[in-house]
Amino acid sequence: MAFPFRDAVAVVTGAGGGLGQALALDLAKRGARLALTDRNPETLAKSCEACRAVGAEVSEHMFDMADAAAVAALPDVVVERHGRVDLLVNNAGVALAGTFEQIGLDDFEWLMNINFYGPVRMCKAFLPALKARPTAHIVNISSLFGLVAPPGQTAYCAAKFGLRGFSESLRHELWDTNIGVTVVHPGGIRTSIALSARIPAGVNSTDLEEQLRKFDAFLTTDPADAARTILDGVDRRAPRVLIGADARRGDILQRLMPGTYWKIMKRGLERAMK
Repeated sequence: MAFPFRDAVAVVTGAGGGLGQALALDLAKRGARLALTDRNPETLAKSCEACRAVGAEVSEHMFDMADAAAVAALPDVVVERHGRVDLLVNNAGVALAGTFEQIGLDDFEWLMNINFYGPVRMCKAFLPALKARPTAHIVNISSLFGLVAPPGQTAYCAAKFGLRGFSESLRHELWDTNIGVTVVHPGGIRTSIALSARIPAGVNSTDLEEQLRKFDAFLTTDPADAARTILDGVDRRAPRVLIGADARRGDILQRLMPGTYWKIMKRGLERAMK
């Protein structure tokens, strides 16, 4: 059964820019009512304004995904404002630069707290409200790096592989209920996540910033196209959505060559980044 977007109440985290903003705007155009969250009040306000401009009912909620108390309190706030929750989109995330040797455990925990425990807490908090609806859905944004694991991404991969496993297990737990679960693996979407990555004190920032700029050049998928693909996946209740040719290639490589796929990916990246 297709997901009823019109008049559905959708919660979108990280809606202040990039993919989150594109998802919010696409949902607004599909007739959804929106509860948008972000930690940046200025970018959040712009996203809300853009959604209202196409006629959507929007509430804005400025908070940090790492704040467990704020996450736990959010469902009551949204239900009081909109009356219900039909769709939860866990999109907010951060990036961390450096190898495992270079980063501190505090940096590792910072990323995990936002990229993994943030969505887990949101699912736990919103599950009762979602179960109260005849049709509901959860979208967790993982990554290409939830399928393959390049060097320099130990924390990010740990979070995104973990979110993939969590989402798949949760989907199976909710198999016979009203709630669908979709895990999304985007490849290179044109957002600022790479250039805004946290650079720990032990990392040579000059060299790394150049690498991040080169990596940013690979982020070519338009956020609006990615958002449309994701929501079309929700509409058909897809368990998994891959975004971009790079994600599809990575998925095939790790299936066919689980122990050696990095050799092929490394050669391709080295040629492209010269």
